[in-house]
Amino acid sequence: MIPSSSRIFTSILYAASLVVADNPISPGFAYGTEKVRGVNLGGWLVLEPWITPSIFDNTSNIDIVDEFTFGQLQNHSTALPVLQNHWDTWITESDFQAIAAAGLNHVRLPIGFWAFDVSGGEPYIQGQLPYLQNAITWAENTGLKLIIDLHGAPGSQNGYDNSGQRLPFPTWQQNQTDIQRTDAIIKTIANMVKDKTNVVPIIAPLNEPAGYDGQQMLDVVKQYWYDSYGNIRYPYNSSQESNTVVMLHDAFQPLSYWNNFQTAPGWQGVAMDTHIYQMFSQELVAQTNAQHIQTACAYQTSLAFDLWLIVGEWTPAQTDCAKYLNGRGNGARYDGTLANSTFVGSCTGLTGSASTFSSNFKTFLRQYWEAQVIAFEKGGSGWIQWTWKAENADEWTYSAGLANGWIPQDPTDLKYPNICD
Repeated sequence: MIPSSSRIFTSILYAASLVVADNPISPGFAYGTEKVRGVNLGGWLVLEPWITPSIFDNTSNIDIVDEFTFGQLQNHSTALPVLQNHWDTWITESDFQAIAAAGLNHVRLPIGFWAFDVSGGEPYIQGQLPYLQNAITWAENTGLKLIIDLHGAPGSQNGYDNSGQRLPFPTWQQNQTDIQRTDAIIKTIANMVKDKTNVVPIIAPLNEPAGYDGQQMLDVVKQYWYDSYGNIRYPYNSSQESNTVVMLHDAFQPLSYWNNFQTAPGWQGVAMDTHIYQMFSQELVAQTNAQHIQTACAYQTSLAFDLWLIVGEWTPAQTDCAKYLNGRGNGARYDGTLANSTFVGSCTGLTGSASTFSSNFKTFLRQYWEAQVIAFEKGGSGWIQWTWKAENADEWTYSAGLANGWIPQDPTDLKYPNICD
């Protein structure tokens, strides 16, 4: 649990915020009025095996399953050049230009704690921060709004490879030192961008903490959200507030769990992030295409919430067929190759290069993409698709959708505007 001193500090900040509650936040984007339309820069500053499988396959070591083991199980002199080349080439300013040209207004950039701090002896290779600075510059140059998303915390907050370390059970919430390190990183990020809210209007203090792992995790997460509010909204070491929005993840809990959380008078500039995927359970992955669209459309009414609600991750993909999506060495639920799964159908023609996709599948991708966009804009404050690019999973990627016609060049140019009627 968080020491009482942190709770007192949060109470002081809360009291200070009450003084200026009539001073509305001005984050440089009209959240709640203008719709967020964006894309994630996945797999760039946090490696994910399914986004760049070649980086992992080229190690010839099947035990390298995440960025932690990428640094741990090979020589630094081998790993560093691979990462530097990846950082230099995976996302460049031309990507930001293409994103802006596609009518989007936001990019969400995942970054790991290890870019800032490996004082716990973690084997991660550092060097990401200049690229974060590049991203801020490129966003400013192209008029995009950049969300900085802390995607991995020390000890892992969910045990997923996308947290940096794949584990049977996360340990972040059990280690007070790791929680304090995470708080310090959020303070560092907030200080970096406190006067740049026209470019970086949002900080997301932690991606996908595993609230389903029990009350102890939820207790720690809720206190961490309180502390993050203070760390992000009060970076000036005074009662002066920044204009930076705090974007909290729902920790995989129903939105109703968070009713009245940081919504009372005095809490300014808080948004809720929810991630909506339809392939990470046997029940969802077994749905027909029509059922997937129906499920998406239902979010028109179920996303009503008392904070700005952004669907910060979602995809037009309807299966988990992409190689390594469930982790390096693991198969898919859809074709029954994942342990304890049941065969639904063949993955052939449903993942990989768009050149293998049938016209019917591309039509479905367009319909499903539009159904989700319609629902997320009607039900919430907007959306940020996962992800901009991947080596070999075009069904997931915004850039491939643009190139192959299932994502329109203007996200408001809908071919099936009545699909949810």
